[in-house]
Amino acid sequence: MESGPAIFAGVVFALFGSGLLTWTAVRVRQRLPVAQGVSPVASATVAGLVSVIALILGTWCFTRL
Repeated sequence: MESGPAIFAGVVFALFGSGLLTWTAVRVRQRLPVAQGVSPVASATVAGLVSVIALILGTWCFTRL
């Protein structure tokens, strides 16, 4: 009964983290801005950190099963 929310949260975090990391990597490789009006280095760094944190949280949720 308690594993349902952990699975749901783990999937959400994993999908969000992997999608954001992929999108950020594509934007950086094409030399396109990750966020409008922000330093390219700062926006890519923040987006990369948020995606890695989301992936870590997803992994943590799956270890709680």
